[in-house]
Parts: sequence; structure tokens; C-alpha cells
Amino acid sequence: MRWTQFFIVTAKETPSDAVVPSHQLMLRAGLIRQVVAGAYTYLPLGLRSLRKVEAIVREEMNRAGAIELHMPAMHPIELWEQTGRVAAMGDVLLRLHGRGEDWRSRTVLGPTHEEIITEHARTYLNSYKQLPVNFYQIQTKFRGEARPKSGVLRTREFLMKDAYSFHTCKEGPGGLDEGYQAMYDAYCRIFSRCGLPYVAVEADSGPIGGDASHEFMVETDAGEDFLVKTDDGSYAANLERAEVAPVADAGDGQDEPLKLVSTPGHTTIEQVSTLLGCAPSKMIKTIIYVADGAPLIALVRGDHNVNEAKLKRVARVLTLEPADPALIKNLTEAEVGYAGPVGLSNVRIIADQAVTVMHDAVTGANKTDHHLTGVNPGRDFEIREAADIRDAVPGDRAKNGRPLTFRKCIEVGHVFKLGTKYSVAMGAEFLDEKGASHPMIMGCYGIGLNRIVAAAIEASHDANGIIWPASIAPFRVIVCSLDVREAEVMSVSQKLHDELESAGLDVLWDDRDQRPGVKFKDADLIGVPVRITVGKKGLAEGVVEVTTRKDGQIRKLAPEQARAEILRLLS
Repeated sequence: MRWTQFFIVTAKETPSDAVVPSHQLMLRAGLIRQVVAGAYTYLPLGLRSLRKVEAIVREEMNRAGAIELHMPAMHPIELWEQTGRVAAMGDVLLRLHGRGEDWRSRTVLGPTHEEIITEHARTYLNSYKQLPVNFYQIQTKFRGEARPKSGVLRTREFLMKDAYSFHTCKEGPGGLDEGYQAMYDAYCRIFSRCGLPYVAVEADSGPIGGDASHEFMVETDAGEDFLVKTDDGSYAANLERAEVAPVADAGDGQDEPLKLVSTPGHTTIEQVSTLLGCAPSKMIKTIIYVADGAPLIALVRGDHNVNEAKLKRVARVLTLEPADPALIKNLTEAEVGYAGPVGLSNVRIIADQAVTVMHDAVTGANKTDHHLTGVNPGRDFEIREAADIRDAVPGDRAKNGRPLTFRKCIEVGHVFKLGTKYSVAMGAEFLDEKGASHPMIMGCYGIGLNRIVAAAIEASHDANGIIWPASIAPFRVIVCSLDVREAEVMSVSQKLHDELESAGLDVLWDDRDQRPGVKFKDADLIGVPVRITVGKKGLAEGVVEVTTRKDGQIRKLAPEQARAEILRLLS
């Protein structure tokens, strides 16, 4: 492909609204163009990389035995109502709006396809003889992201591979565990082939639901998620899932008496700890929620945050929302900022483990403008439920005792053991050998194709531009002709281009009448793995230069030797 016959638009300046490297470089290299917040056009160079990712994903899904189909982006809201996910997804679920009760008012744009595929399963799969089966698609998804940002890392419209498996059992041949492992292994192959330095971690299932899940993460400062792992790599999880070792009881058995103190206008942890001269870790934070329609109180240390994903799992609830001021005042008889566990009754309270070993703590008194000091769990209030319900923080240890480290990361894939969540809700059942009916056992498996492209750039770039993994580079080789008016230069360039293309490589021939510096900068910016420089001076010496983008190493070779060397470099 000649540069002059293709469409490539590069830019020298970094766009002011682009913050993370992948966004900056995708714009500068002419891979994408924003149409509206959260939605991008993939320009020809970007589309070539995206299609290569898509091909790898498709090959590995087929290899794992999954069957491709294609489902619509528009869904009847009735299916989402059957599973209760209209409320669970909230504003993420994009709805069409029409007049009255016309079709638009009962239609949503799919952020995922569990409901649609389960409807198909209940229609067509009715015997154990048809299971297990795994369906997948590569299709556009829509999500109501309130603040799309970081280029294609967080958008409202994106390309996703989603797969759904159906089984008769959890364990044993053909069971969910076996199918889950097959998908897990396929994901490892996909991310390895795409050149990503990924880490597989335990994860929370979130609004998708299910019994177990893993995320595949790429470490980068551009990420919005956090990877929590031990220093020796023996444990890894995302922040929502990360479990911590119990905090030790440091009490000396000489607890102070309970005391009411005046704290007028002081409602936050920072304000109260400063006023009373105590550390935030000596305070009990009382957070009031509405969980599945009923009040729920979570207690954590003042220097900790409630992990709502953990809290939902422990409480076994589907929905969890912050309580409004009216409910808080009704429960505590105080304004917001003065809630505490002492004296509260007839409401469910779940305490974090670290709270259970606190002594002489400070907390709200359930009286406006007042707090309590000398608060001791067990003596001053009863703890009926306790669990790990907080975010891990630096200084914590994993349950195996190893120190935890924290790294920002990008999620590129997620696998879930759904169990019977959707099949029970939607009546997707099969008949066993004896004619008895059972709900199908399901798994689901997602990959963000756009995120793979961005994550590859985040993981491998420098000050000059992108450094593509060869497998997903828009072009694997670029031939730079330095003296385009010289017949021999163009002849040798043409021959190298044609020979490499006939060997199965994607080759871009920079035949522009531009200065060498411009060509080299553009080649580095768009990140082509191997550059061949053909110039009048080099040919006079009987050589062309072969430069690898990753390490900048230059090899001077006779033109007839270049093909074999490039094939070796890209093998």
C-alpha cells in the first residue's frame, strides 16, 4: 500500500483535551476522530488495528469451540424487567424515548446481551442433549457513561466480544467449571497474541451477577481501576474484590467510659478528628444505605471507605443506594453527620472487621452537634454481623500475610460464572435424561476490543509515538523511499514492497516527496514495527537500512538480504 494512495493524517501537536498517552497518540497518529463525547470514528489506520484484534479474538473463540452469531443492539425492555436489571443498571442502560407507549418507550440499547441470549436459549435449547453450548458475537454496545474520557478507554459506544455458555451442571464433563476454564485459557491466548502484559485477577461480578469472576488487567497509569496484588504475585484481585487480612486487636483491657461531647457544626471525619485531637483511624464512620428497599447501616473505621461491592455480597442484596437526609434523620433523630451505632435498634448493621477490634473510638451520638468518645464495640453497642466490607489500603496485607501493592490498570476482559441467575429469572430450562426440568447453568465472557488497542499503546510507547506489537500493528513494515525522484530508489523500494507483501506481510510504502526527517517521525509516530530505509546514498554503498521500532537497532543489509531478515524479525 502506497502512502500517497492511502488515507493517513498525522499531527505534530498533542491535542489539549487528551490526557492519557493512548488518547494523545491515537489522535496524533490519525487512528481515531471524536464525533461526539464518548463516540469515535476509527480512521483507516485505526480500523486496521481494530480488525486485527477482532481476527485474533474470533480465531481463539472458534478454537475454544464457541459458535458465532449476531444479536441486535435494540432490546425490548420487557426482557430486562424480567431479570430486574432495569433498576440495577440505572442510567447506564440507555433508553429510547417516544410518545406515550409507542415502541421507542419500551426499547433500550444493549450494554450487554445476557437477556437476549437467554431468551434464545429458552426458545431453542430444551434438552440435555443440546448442552453444553457457547455462543459469541462481536458487536457494538452502548452504555450511558456520565463522564466519557481517556479516549476509547471509557466511551458510550464501543465494540465488544461477548460470549455466553449454557450447561447442565457446574462440575464434571461439560459443566460450567470446564467451560469457564476453556474461556479463561482462550483469553490468555488472546491477550498474549495481542502483545499485552496482562494480569488475571479475582473480580467482583457487579450488575452482571454470578458466583465467581476474573478480570484481565493491563497495568498503566492511565487506568481508572486498581489492581491489588501481593509483592510475590501469589494473590491478585481488583480493588472491589481484594480481601485483606484481619486487623489485630491492640486493646489493653482498660477501656475509657462513654462520654458525650459537643461538636457543633462538625460533621466530617476531618473536622471532628481535628476538633477532638484524634486520628481518623480512631473514629467509627456510620454510613446509612437503602438496600433492596430497607435501611442498612455499614460501619467502617474513619480512615477506611466502604466497599459497596463487598457490602452487597455480604448483605446479599441486589440494590444499594445512599440514604437521603430524611431517612437518616428518621433513623438517628439527628442531622446528617452525627450518626453512630450506639443506641440504634431495629435496623440492620454490618460492621467491618477493623471496627470490631477498636477501643475508645469516637463516633456520632445520634444527636445533632454531638459525638461520643470512649466508644467500645461489644460494651456500648452490639455487633451482630461483621465482615470485610472496606477497600484495601496501602499497609494492608493479603490473607496469606504478604504485603499488598496497588497499581492503576485497564480492564480488557472479564469472565463470569453466572450460575442460574438469568435462567431462573427468564425460565430457561432443559429436560434431563429422566424428563425432569432444570434451569440451565450459565457463564458469560466479555472482551473490550477498543480497549485492547488502547491498552497496547499504553503498555508500549515512547516520546516519539506508538510501539505496536507486530500482531496488531496497522502495517508491520514500512518502506521509506528517501529520494523519490531517483529511479533506482523507487525500483528497489517497489521490489521490497512487493516481495514482502507476497510473503504475507502488511507493508506501507512511504512514497511521499518529503524530507527524511518527516518520514522517520511519521513512521515512529504510527508505530510500524520494522522500517526499511531506501536511499540514494545507501544504494551507492549496496545497502538498505532495516530499523526495528522497539529498540531502534539499525541493520545495514544488501537489498536482496532484507526480505529474509525482516521475516526473521517478525516471526
